Amino acid sequence: MSRYAKYADLTKLSTEYARRMLRLSNRIFGEVARPTNSKSMKVVRMFSEKPLNLRREVTHYYPRHVETGWLMIKLRHYGLYRDEHADFQEEMERMRVLRGKAKPKRQVRSKQPPKEE
Repeated sequence: MSRYAKYADLTKLSTEYARRMLRLSNRIFGEVARPTNSKSMKVVRMFSEKPLNLRREVTHYYPRHVETGWLMIKLRHYGLYRDEHADFQEEMERMRVLRGKAKPKRQVRSKQPPKEE
């Protein structure tokens, strides 16, 4: 019989020595020293976890807004996504153009001097 098996059998006994050894073992290994109810165990579990501000999955979570935005624009261009706000803006701009209220388009001048004949 191994030493661990002897120790395990010893902790199952209900003698005062066995109870004290079990309590000491629990304290050494960071477990609850005395038996407690489930409400107290919830508190123990909560304090044994890492705090939220030290957990990487909580503090380093930022959605990829830029990539998601470009993806939505591409999907809208392909006709797979309907952006009602962008549709409304385009329709309002189209109506302004029809009424003659749109900004005039810039005329691009060529950099070459005019030909002289």
